[in-house]
Amino acid sequence: MYFTDRGIEELVSRRGEEEISVEWLGARLQAFVDAHPDFETAIDRLATWLARDDEDED
Repeated sequence: MYFTDRGIEELVSRRGEEEISVEWLGARLQAFVDAHPDFETAIDRLATWLARDDEDED
């Protein structure tokens, strides 16, 4: 188990039943980057990865 898995597991356990919008997620990611600018590259990569449709890569 990676260290980051603990955060992912916490996210699922706390918010696993909720439905969220992409707009909400984008706002939360932006707020995180605003508070923690050192993580801008990682968040940008995550957002890009989430934005891509796997079916388009075939």
